[in-house]
Amino acid sequence: MTNIIKLAVVGAGLVGQRHINAISKQKDVNLVAIVEPNPTEDINSLDIPCFSNLNEMFAAISPDGVILSTPTPLHVSQGLECIEKSCPVLVEKPLATSAIQAKILTDAAEHASVPLLVGHHRRHNPLIQKAKELIVSGEIGNIRALQATCWFYKPDEYFDIAPWRTQKGAGPISVNLVHDIDLMRYFCGEIISVQAQMAPSIRGFDNEDLAAAVLKFENGVIGTVTVSDSIVSPWSWELTSREYPIYPMTSESCYMIGGSEGSLSVPDLKVWSHKGERNWWNPISGTITPRDASDPLINQITNFADVIRGETAALVTGLDGLKTLLVIEAIQKAAQTQSLIEVVNPSKISTNGVAAQ
Repeated sequence: MTNIIKLAVVGAGLVGQRHINAISKQKDVNLVAIVEPNPTEDINSLDIPCFSNLNEMFAAISPDGVILSTPTPLHVSQGLECIEKSCPVLVEKPLATSAIQAKILTDAAEHASVPLLVGHHRRHNPLIQKAKELIVSGEIGNIRALQATCWFYKPDEYFDIAPWRTQKGAGPISVNLVHDIDLMRYFCGEIISVQAQMAPSIRGFDNEDLAAAVLKFENGVIGTVTVSDSIVSPWSWELTSREYPIYPMTSESCYMIGGSEGSLSVPDLKVWSHKGERNWWNPISGTITPRDASDPLINQITNFADVIRGETAALVTGLDGLKTLLVIEAIQKAAQTQSLIEVVNPSKISTNGVAAQ
């Protein structure tokens, strides 16, 4: 019989509540604690012990794992607290406010041999797993290019309820693009250099609301990506993946992956190829690939529990979260300096003299 894994959720905001709901749908995972200094009536009604901070929780309960769904500036200090207790931890993305801070956390986890996972949950979606399978199998030949479109229009109230979203550093590059960069890395490997452009907010905020980047991958693939939270469009993961019902659904795709034998669009998983000889004069047609459907957040909890049991490897490691952050920082720097920026190798990051936040 599979042993029951006891999890605690730290931070019971919108994301934390999604984790709580996902845990409730698992038969071999139990929620044993919530850490939330300002619990809502809904949280109090769950009949789960609720603590005001991690220290208080660890004094009372020893969970098998902790999920951190708190604001990003708290991730490193809270993650280190879990690691000091030898408690496996799943940290919501982004892993930290900077790559240097993320390196402090990943180094601590490695030194202590404590599992550190990052909540890039899209990788746990069966359609993403199928897309990866098609790429690895050679279905579309050698990958040459990857294009991602991340366009959507955020309402004014999105910024009104959280004014920090209007500040420098809180634009769509850091808030939204981190998800798509993680998938681009998952599909095509490591990114080694970037060039980028960005435009100031048309709403008058201190951050950008439009950016584009050209990405060079280690294996020679060239990627392009544009992101904006001020474009009315059907081409974003939220509106195309059918992953989260609160978003209206479209039948479009947001990723295009081009290979020497064919191309693949995601998330509709349509493979395009010529009939007969590869030739632009020959007819080309697309076939949609069947795939399973399941909730990626539930799948992520399953992976976390299996990692805790020692039965499998993490699908998204702390190192993955760090590498994705390094690409995001390179894009920001490339746009600011108008120059080609090489992505830093994680092993080259020095944390000497840098205090953990």
